[in-house]
Amino acid sequence: MSEASAVRSHLERRFETRRVVFWHDPEGEYAADLDALGLEGVEVVRVANDEYAVKHRLLRAEPTAKFLVYRRGPVPTGIDNWLLDLELAHGVFTADRVSLTRKELGLTDEGTGEVVREHERFFRSAKRVQALRALLHPGDDADRLRAKMAAVLLGGSEHSLLEITRALLVENAAGDDARYRLLADHGLDAFHWRGVARIYGYRSERPGVDDFVLWMFRQAAAGFAAEHPGGLRNIQLDFGSLRYDVRSRGAMGTLARRAARDLDHVAAIEDAALADLVGNDLFEDVDRKIISDLARAVADRTLPAREVTEIVRARQSSIWIEGYRNLYAAIGSASELLTALGSIDLSMGSFDEGLDRYRHEWFRVDQLYRRFIRAARAAEHGGPLEELRAQVEAFYANRFLHPLGAAWQRHVDGVGRWHSAVLRPQTSFFADHVRPLVRDGRRKAVVIVSDALRYEIAEELGERVRKEDRFDAALDAVLGVLPSYTQLGMAALLPHTTLGHTGRRDLVHVDGRPTAGSENRGRILADEGGTAVPAEDLLGMTRDEVRELYRRHQVLYVYHNRIDATGDKRSTERQVFEAAEETLRELVALIKRLTSADATNILVTADHGFLFQDSAPGDGGHLSVAPQGDRIAVQARRFVLGTGLKEDPAFHTFTPAQLGLDSDLEVQIPKSVHRLRLRGSGARFVHGGAALQEIVVPVLTVNRKRRSDTRPVNIDILPETDKITTGQLVVKLFQSEPVSAKVQPRTVRAGLYCGDILISNQVRLVFDQESADKRDRYQSAVMLLGRDANQHNDRTVEFRLEEQIPHTNQWRVHGRALYTLKRSFASDFDF
Repeated sequence: MSEASAVRSHLERRFETRRVVFWHDPEGEYAADLDALGLEGVEVVRVANDEYAVKHRLLRAEPTAKFLVYRRGPVPTGIDNWLLDLELAHGVFTADRVSLTRKELGLTDEGTGEVVREHERFFRSAKRVQALRALLHPGDDADRLRAKMAAVLLGGSEHSLLEITRALLVENAAGDDARYRLLADHGLDAFHWRGVARIYGYRSERPGVDDFVLWMFRQAAAGFAAEHPGGLRNIQLDFGSLRYDVRSRGAMGTLARRAARDLDHVAAIEDAALADLVGNDLFEDVDRKIISDLARAVADRTLPAREVTEIVRARQSSIWIEGYRNLYAAIGSASELLTALGSIDLSMGSFDEGLDRYRHEWFRVDQLYRRFIRAARAAEHGGPLEELRAQVEAFYANRFLHPLGAAWQRHVDGVGRWHSAVLRPQTSFFADHVRPLVRDGRRKAVVIVSDALRYEIAEELGERVRKEDRFDAALDAVLGVLPSYTQLGMAALLPHTTLGHTGRRDLVHVDGRPTAGSENRGRILADEGGTAVPAEDLLGMTRDEVRELYRRHQVLYVYHNRIDATGDKRSTERQVFEAAEETLRELVALIKRLTSADATNILVTADHGFLFQDSAPGDGGHLSVAPQGDRIAVQARRFVLGTGLKEDPAFHTFTPAQLGLDSDLEVQIPKSVHRLRLRGSGARFVHGGAALQEIVVPVLTVNRKRRSDTRPVNIDILPETDKITTGQLVVKLFQSEPVSAKVQPRTVRAGLYCGDILISNQVRLVFDQESADKRDRYQSAVMLLGRDANQHNDRTVEFRLEEQIPHTNQWRVHGRALYTLKRSFASDFDF
């Protein structure tokens, strides 16, 4: 509303109850606008040394008409004012800006007039006044008025010091100060810094946002300790909100990096012990220091794996975790791997025992190695892992891969026929796993064949599937065919009676029919009422299209190829573990897509496994001899097909009959984990041989349940008192059970409330402990009462645990405990 409009509005309200209104305008500010007011039914009379004539007109000539009597300049006092009696009877209207503004905004507190007068420039803007009006409440005093004016200038809608500080810090972090300069230009900077001094304890001869930021982080680094009564409790409480609230979290990270540089925080923690840093995430340098020390301790084996696991788990709640998650994951995996290899027993009494121990124990080493390499390669800063990486490579190769390969080879050399009593053959996969499901015609089966899905990757897939609501997964294995390569492994999974080579390189047929490609395999499956489809085609279908495809067939084979497609190329073979991670995500998505289309029986398997070393195997990993024979049909890194193959100590030779193949081609496998030298192909990722990693082939059975079977872990609140008598309350919390596939982690925030008013800090807590030991599942929430908590003394307050409602910004109560706030005057000094 413009100033002229405000004057008109006030005059119109006066004329609703009065016939005559006197207007004194000593400075003549409104003389030019007088005729433009357009007051309906009102005659404007200007006093010009004709008071008697004016009085006669008002009382005698026109006793019923409405008049606005405007008087410019100084008004005579006492009996010299001939209109005094009428002015006393009808009242005098004064159109000074202060009065008009206070009336327009409903400001009744006496001190607000001085605010309006002092900050006249602010109130000249109709837009600002309109925004201010939306924030005002009846009874607002001068301080609240100034605070709300500051909020308007900063573009906010909340006037608390916390929110004004948040706005200034976000702007400062962006390298801007336009809004702060606006605050100063309107004379509100001094008021702001007085409030900061009184509420937060920051005092400076030349206060400024940069200086305040450095002061704030300096106090945080010192634990907000203060010598004077009252201390720094309010800034301590608000500092938590500034750091963790999504509105300012990024800005606070930027400011923290700047403050750490200015305070030379790196030097301050150079000699700090690891144990003293684990609970500190104020500056990013802390995570870097912890990672550096932790990696060194793991490499030197000076820290037990259990402690490493606990430190890594604790650091997941660091505000800097996103930049360092992979480094922590790599260190955790390396610690488990090196610990396992320090005492591993690779002995086996028989061929079957070797298979059994790999699928129940030894696969975990391959899994930890994969997790370490993938995390280390994904880490933004690889420097801290250099020594650890070299050690992991050496230990994996020299204490696991080669010794296991040699020990296993002795049993491979002793078999006359490729057969096991503990694992069914891969060639009977269809007969053992698929046909029983579809024999009666009432049930259907889906088989996902993921090329080179190694057993340890399938084990992790099972873990991920079980974490999904209403899903279960059971892992089994079959003995893979030899040679363990794609054409033969894929054919072995199809329904067949005979399996063998076609005589054309490495191509394979079943019952005399070609098996290369999805189309040929689909024709073979058609005899069983089935078909084959590439995974990418299925993922591109709508749910209705998938449902229709599933409805029309008894058996559906879905062919997925990510790991082998990546590893078999020399240019990409080092990315095979990244491909494994993508495979895990894609297979979970495939399973969900299929179950949403009503599939209930899903099997996930592979054609073969693989061997992989991130570092090049070198001369020791390759054979120094080449295969010899009458005819070499195929020579790959890990197998040879041919006729009249000559015996050599570096190879194990199988006849087709020993391998159950309908073929004229003999098979030679390099012993242990050795490779043949081939130009132009990679040597890190290989398969085709008889190593356990290549021939223990997973079969994961996935089922979907009718009812939900996952839930967050339960948290018990264990109060040790029912009274709060100081400025701090420590509440003990207990995770009632270990986290597992179906009992999932829970993240909560804790706070103290009186009704819906938060009277303490808010603490974020993560309950994700997998330990069965109850002692590992306790946590404490440290609640710091704000100064406003004193207003609720002698009342019942509530300790509340809340969790965020999924996919929303809303929170719901998970647990609560009641306390009586009973603080004496002495409590005022415990801040």
